Amino acid sequence: MNKVKSFLKKELMLTVSAAAAIAAMFITPPSKRLLSDIDWRTLGTLLMMLCVLEGFKQENVLRPVVSLASRLKKMTSVSLFLIFGVFFTSMFVTNDVSLIIFVPLTIMIFRSAGKEKYILPVISMENIAAIRGSLLMPFGSPQNLFLYGQSGTSAKNFILHMLPLNVMSAVLLVIFVLVLYRKDLGETIEIDTSKTASQWLPQGRVKRISYALLFLFVIGVIVTRTQYWYIALAVVLGVIAVVDRGLFLKVDYVLLFTFLCFFIFSSSIAANEGISKFLGKAVAGNEYWWSIGLSQLISNVPASIVLYPFTTNFAGLIYGADTAGLVSLIGSLASVINYRIYVREYPGQGGKFIKVFTLVSWAFFIIVVIPGFLLSRWSFF
Repeated sequence: MNKVKSFLKKELMLTVSAAAAIAAMFITPPSKRLLSDIDWRTLGTLLMMLCVLEGFKQENVLRPVVSLASRLKKMTSVSLFLIFGVFFTSMFVTNDVSLIIFVPLTIMIFRSAGKEKYILPVISMENIAAIRGSLLMPFGSPQNLFLYGQSGTSAKNFILHMLPLNVMSAVLLVIFVLVLYRKDLGETIEIDTSKTASQWLPQGRVKRISYALLFLFVIGVIVTRTQYWYIALAVVLGVIAVVDRGLFLKVDYVLLFTFLCFFIFSSSIAANEGISKFLGKAVAGNEYWWSIGLSQLISNVPASIVLYPFTTNFAGLIYGADTAGLVSLIGSLASVINYRIYVREYPGQGGKFIKVFTLVSWAFFIIVVIPGFLLSRWSFF
C-alpha cells in the first residue's frame, strides 16, 4: 500500500487524470461509444515518438545538436538557441514532440555546465515556445489538427490568421530571455561535450541509424496525416523489437496512460445529454473564454473536441485553445509532457516546477490574452 501511495504521489498528473476519468464515467456510464471516441491515433503516434526518442536518449543520437550548442559561449545565446529550437520545430513536429526533443537536452546541457538554477525558467519558456510556435501550422498541435480538419479552411488562410499571434510571441520570448539574464547579459557558459554527449561507439551504429530513420518515418506519419497510422505503429515497434527490444522497458508509459485518461474524461463528459444542452446555450459567442476556461479542467485538446459542435466563432475557439496552455499545467497536454520529463530527472521537485512554470506562463498570458481576444473577432471565413 505504501508503494502505491508513493507512486501516486510521484505521478501526480496520472493520479489527477485517472481520478477525473473515473469520476466522468460515473456521470456517463461507459459504453461502446467510449472506445470509438478515444483518439487512438494520437495515442499511437505518441507511443511511436516516446519509443523513438527514448532510443535517441539511450544512443545519444542528438550529439550533433549538443556540439552545435557548445559553440555558443553566452547564456543568452544558448537559451535563445534552445527556446527557438522548440519554437520552430514545434511548427512541423507538433508541440509535444519538440518538448520531448529539447527539454532533456536543456537539462543535460545546463546540468553539465553548472547552470542548473536556469533550468526551470528556460524550460518554462520552452513550454511557451512550443505552444505559441506550433499554433502557426494546421498540424502544429493536436487541437489545431482537429480544428483545421473540421473547419474546411485552406492552409494558407489558416496560417495567415495565426501569424500575428506567432510573431508577437516570438518577440515576447526574446524579451523574456533578456529579462531573465538582465543582471548579466554577458554571462558565459562552458559546455563540456564529454559530459553532455558521450562518444558514438561503432557497435551502436545500427541502432543510431535505425532510430534516426524511424524518427523521419514518424514525422512523415504526422505531417501526412495518414489513416494507416496503426500500420506505422506496427512498423516502428517491429523495428525496435529487432534492433533493441530492451528499449521497451525504458519507455515512459505513464505519460501514455495520462493521455488516455484525459481522452476518457473528455468523451464521457461530451456524451452527457444535460451537459451538452448547457454547452449549446452557453458557448456560442463566448468561445474564446470558454476554450481557455474548460481547458484548465480537461486540457485544450479535449476541450476543443467538446466545444466545437457548439461553436459559432471558429477564430475564438482556436485562439482560445492555443492560449489555454499558458494558464496552467493541465491547460495543454504538452505542458504535462514538460512536467513529466522534469520530474523524471528531479524526483520530488514537481511542486517547484509548477511554481516556476505558473509564474513564467502567467506573465506571458497576461500580455497576450487581450490581443488574442481582439483577434478572435477576425473571422476565418
